[in-house]
Amino acid sequence: MPGHASGHRVEASRIVAVEPELAFDRLISAPLTEIFSRRFAAFPAIREVRDQPESWGVVGQTRTIVLTDGGRLRETLTEVDRPRSYSYVLDEINGPLRPFVTTVDGTWSVTAEGEGSMVGWSWTLHPKRAPGRLTMNVLGRMWKGYAERGLAELETILTRG
Repeated sequence: MPGHASGHRVEASRIVAVEPELAFDRLISAPLTEIFSRRFAAFPAIREVRDQPESWGVVGQTRTIVLTDGGRLRETLTEVDRPRSYSYVLDEINGPLRPFVTTVDGTWSVTAEGEGSMVGWSWTLHPKRAPGRLTMNVLGRMWKGYAERGLAELETILTRG
């Protein structure tokens, strides 16, 4: 899509004591409501996920993410490269991000790190208009806090055994 090269990228990562293949399989099937159970700044918690296929992990699958503030967005898997990464696009955004972004490209990655794995998460936010640039920096800082909290929750899920 035009203009997508000019998105605002944010990323975060965390080392977990789980080997990459297992980390990837647990990551892709982890309940979003557990990973993102608490609000952080402008980013609400996830209340529920609707219309998710029973086996999540096939390119083209979609699900609807419902936020605790009443917002919602659609997630579509765009790439799955087990056990390295999977990518998705968020669109049909309704909620706090709607005035600022048209779409978000997201990627989760898993790489071997010592005895465990480095789990990375990135978003590329695509602003609606030029004044969105300043807003992107602020949203990016808020997202970083949201991501750090989500990765901490995810570590608990991945190492649960």
